[in-house]
Amino acid sequence: MTQLGISRYGAYVPRLRLDRAAIAAAHGWMAPGLRGQAKGSRAFTSWDEDAITMGVEAARDALSGTSLEEVKAVRLASTNLPYADLQNAAIVARAIGAPDGVGTSDAAGSQRAGTSALLQALKGTESALVIASDNPFGKPASGQEMSFGAGAAAFLLSQSDVVARLIGSASLAEVFVDHFRATDAQSDYGWEERWVRDEGYAKIVPRAVKAALAQAQLSISDIQHFVMPSYLKGAAEMVAKSLQFGGTVAGALDDGVGYAGAAHALLMLAATLEKAQPGERILLIGFGQGADVLIFQATDAIAANRPARGVAGAIADALPTDSYLRMLSFYGGLDAEWGMRSEKNAKTALTEQYRSAYQMEGFNAGKCGSCGAVQFPQMQYCVQCHAPSENFSNISLKDQEAEVLTSTADWLSYHPSPPLWVGFVKFDNGARVLMEMVDIGKDGIDTGDKVRMVFRIKEKDRQRGYNRYFWKSTPLSAA
Repeated sequence: MTQLGISRYGAYVPRLRLDRAAIAAAHGWMAPGLRGQAKGSRAFTSWDEDAITMGVEAARDALSGTSLEEVKAVRLASTNLPYADLQNAAIVARAIGAPDGVGTSDAAGSQRAGTSALLQALKGTESALVIASDNPFGKPASGQEMSFGAGAAAFLLSQSDVVARLIGSASLAEVFVDHFRATDAQSDYGWEERWVRDEGYAKIVPRAVKAALAQAQLSISDIQHFVMPSYLKGAAEMVAKSLQFGGTVAGALDDGVGYAGAAHALLMLAATLEKAQPGERILLIGFGQGADVLIFQATDAIAANRPARGVAGAIADALPTDSYLRMLSFYGGLDAEWGMRSEKNAKTALTEQYRSAYQMEGFNAGKCGSCGAVQFPQMQYCVQCHAPSENFSNISLKDQEAEVLTSTADWLSYHPSPPLWVGFVKFDNGARVLMEMVDIGKDGIDTGDKVRMVFRIKEKDRQRGYNRYFWKSTPLSAA
């Protein structure tokens, strides 16, 4: 049987960016040493983004124009999943329109959760979608806050149209505690960096790399790209040098992204695939309580299957902000006084959510079989010719081209990121939907502006810890 390989891949990086100089300036009164790390910008999630929404967007980038009918499994890897006992991958699968019979699973517990999920799926026999998505939180004024970022990457594995094949691998389990986070903690506790570098990366990773090279019957000189994520500066270069690697050490995506936790290895792999040439070999490392090493070889199909946006496109599509407090608020580090309007009960009616799931999760409108009118939400009768809904056909709006018909910025209603932008969006197929608009720059948005749909958190039930997800509109680019 033909081995599975990477046939499509994609990525997502939140548009919101903050210069590290702004973070250092906010803490200059008590941690002046942070100025030495104040280079470039980092990505951070908006209040309505999390590992699920970023995973959906990365998957959509990977799957653009591709059918999901053959996908048998969706795997989601993260160390910051919204739910501990509610399968996060199932929400992603529904949002991207995966078949009803698809298998879903979550992977967590380690910074190498992404590489482990990818390796396990590649050793299987059925087509799968592997997604790594993470937004780690660093305690204010910490080095982690400066280096961390957010993002997601997705890989479609199949037996056809393969752009990169796995030609060798190895895994090594080692209870080496470089950092940890308890289940009830928000931020990591990290150990001394020199110890982690010298006893962890320098000794554990080379053992795993040599095992993978031996399995592939290759030497380090046969590798062109060395990919190893780490929030410790210079760790990848140190390990590459110790292995006598003479090729290209992949950039760490420090500027514009930052270290994206369990997603970072796959983000760096996606960025490397965007540049790789046919025949080149890529050595990918995941580190955390041991190491995963995966060796890929690019095929002749790689140039014809680049993602629609990819890592480079996502990094370029930035919406800068100079407000450190905005990031702190979005990550739950600031308990601001939002007034009485914020005190509403956001309890979700789970029964109605289930009954309306097909429409809401996949953003499926109904097209009247009598007059052709497209409407969302679907009613019992056509809003135009009053034909019964039994004659409707389903049509998803999430990938339809659309533009702004009307818009307004509401400063009176409670919103975690004021103002609340809402308006009517007109789809090219005739549908008109009143929608929330997100990632709006300082120049606002106007009638006729082109928009695309993004999967986001619609509302947070903070009392019960439940997020309600839906689709929102956003400008085609942040510029």
